[in-house]
Parts: sequence; C-alpha cells; structure tokens
Amino acid sequence: MQPVDTDIAIIGAGPIGLELSVALKKRGLDHVVLDAGEIGSTMAWWTPGTKYFSSPERIAIAGVPLTIPHQDKATREQYLDYLRGVSQQFELPVRTFTRVLAAHPENDGFRLSLEASTHGVGGPSEQRRSALRADATVRREDLSDAIASARRADLLMTCRRLVLAIGNMHRPRMLGVPGEDLPHVSHYLQDPHRYAGRQVLIVGGKNSAVEAAIRLYRAGARVTMSYRREEFDQGRIKYWLLPELTWLIDKERIGFLRSTIPGEITPRTVRLLGTSSEGEPIDGETREFRADDVLLLTGYVQDKSLFEQLGVELHGEERKPRFDTSTMQTNIAGVYVAGTAIGGSQRRTRIFIENAHVHVDRIVASLMGEPAPDESEIPEVSFPEA
Repeated sequence: MQPVDTDIAIIGAGPIGLELSVALKKRGLDHVVLDAGEIGSTMAWWTPGTKYFSSPERIAIAGVPLTIPHQDKATREQYLDYLRGVSQQFELPVRTFTRVLAAHPENDGFRLSLEASTHGVGGPSEQRRSALRADATVRREDLSDAIASARRADLLMTCRRLVLAIGNMHRPRMLGVPGEDLPHVSHYLQDPHRYAGRQVLIVGGKNSAVEAAIRLYRAGARVTMSYRREEFDQGRIKYWLLPELTWLIDKERIGFLRSTIPGEITPRTVRLLGTSSEGEPIDGETREFRADDVLLLTGYVQDKSLFEQLGVELHGEERKPRFDTSTMQTNIAGVYVAGTAIGGSQRRTRIFIENAHVHVDRIVASLMGEPAPDESEIPEVSFPEA
C-alpha cells in the first residue's frame, strides 16, 4: 500500500463538497474529493420523486444554473443529474466508491486509510454493512478499531489539509423497542409502489413521516400514523404538507393514532403505548394495531468516527463539531468542516444546502491565507425541519 499524496482531501461528494472542489480548482489548489458512494450518495437512497424544500436557485452550486421543467422545485433525480453534470463540466477530481476507514494526524498532515466500497455512508445498504461489521468486531475482539481499519485498507493517502463535508444522515435514530429489526420494519421509505394495498403504520410526525403518509395514501396503501403528541408541530412541517395531511385525516382517508408510541413490534402487530402531553409513555395505556409494514421515520444521526479519530471536539446534545465560524477550521489545525456536517445529529434541522454555500468562501480564504470574506450582507436563514 504505497501512500498517495495530495494537498487537500475533501471527504464527501455532496453539493457543498463539489462546490468547494470547483472553488479549489479555480485557485489551482491540488486536491481530491472522496466519497464512499456515488456523487450525492445520501440523496441516492431517498425515495424516488422526493422534492427539495428549497427553490432551484438556492441549491444551485458553483454558479451553474439549476433549470427545472415547469419552473418547479427539483426532484431527487433532477438534482443528482445536475450534480453529476457540474462534476463533469469542471472535470473535478472525484473518487467515488472510495470509503475513508480512518483518519489520523501524522507529521504535518493527515493519514487516511481507504478501501473500495459498494455504497455510500447512510441508507439501507449502510445499515446492513454496520450489522455485518458489528458481527466481525465480535470475532476480532483482540484488535483495536484503528488496527482493524488499517488491515482492511486498500490504499493509504496523506494530505496536508482535510475538509469533512460528510453530511449528517448516516444512521437511523433507533427507538430501541423489541422487534425494531424485523424484516417488515424499516427506517427508510422505499418506492411508494411497493406499499400499494398494504396496511402501513408510519411512526413519526415531522416532514419525512408526513410526506410518506401522503405519498403512500396516493399510491393505494392503507395508511395510519402514530405520533407521540396530541397534535403535529406546525413549525416543523413544510407549510404546504400540513393542510393536505390534516384534510386526509379529517376525512378519515389516513388514520391518526395521536399520543402513541411503539412499545413492541411483532410480525403481525404493533403494541402502542399511550403518552402524556410531553410525549412520555403512560403506564398501562396500550393498544394493538395490525400492520403489514412499519415505517419508523424518526430521523437520522451522524457518524462521528472521523471527528473522534482526528480529535475534533464535539459539544452539546447533538454533538456538533467545534469550529471557527470565520474559517470553518476545527480545533485541529488543518481540519475543516463544511455543509450539514456542522450541525451534528440535528434534532431540529437548521443547516441546509442553501445556507451552507458560505462555508466554501470561508474555507478557500483560510486555505489561501486571505482575510475572511465580508458576510455582513448575508441574511440569516431559518427553516422548519427537513
């Protein structure tokens, strides 16, 4: 394994990683972009036809217009096409299906252990990989994770500076209830066509759960929602979705089991617990609900392993990385963070593509030894949870 050297390594070929790559190439800076999956791999496992919250102008990158038929918001498929086109247009040095197993400081830079991968970080395939790795860890209890990673590595890479544009949707937020690992239970919505004619219980009450309920109803599923609160939080649901869902519930097209959470899932039923006004379970309040499919759409958490290996400080309940907001540099000199990765495991999403573009200019200025860009006229952006 002969090391491959580069000045700057960007981990993550999502929108902000690609936008940074364009900026670095224009400045003539030697760099490479690494991703465990394809370009935009997190978006690749989203449900077909998913639309973005933001308008095309706000998620366009590198000055390249994002043109959508009928002047609508972009779908997952349209945006992936767009990102691929940007990469090709600028001939970016992107290495897809190259997973960073480990990253550690070494001399005046960093050493990365890489392996060939079959999918990106996050999504159903990653969940299966994590389960297999857990089994393998049990079989090699005498090896540390760092040693095990090095032994699995196909390639070593060294870099002087490192940018973590890794996103934050890596693993589902597990509920920890019995039966959560049954075959008919999933934390990911598949193609709505799959659920036609089936009884589907959706657990959750934010955008992903609400959008799934509407789409599955229209695809012919018999949909019921379980939510821990008495009512949905209007501030955490896209404004155009809530009226549609409310109407469907009022007309009894979609069932709504308010103030309930799963207590146990069996192959045929879900035992639901009653909850208080704070969403906490109430002793003795239970009911059984039959379901062919159970979708636990309760959010996702970030994989912190690269931050931890590098010594980046993490803080707060969401374990956000510490960084200088004017440069995006973390407490580890030469390690930067960009995009939604800065938000940690967001419970109430505040970091999106559209308010992360500024990270690119900050990082480039820092890498070039230039003053931080003047952002006095950039407005604060705030949105409900995606």
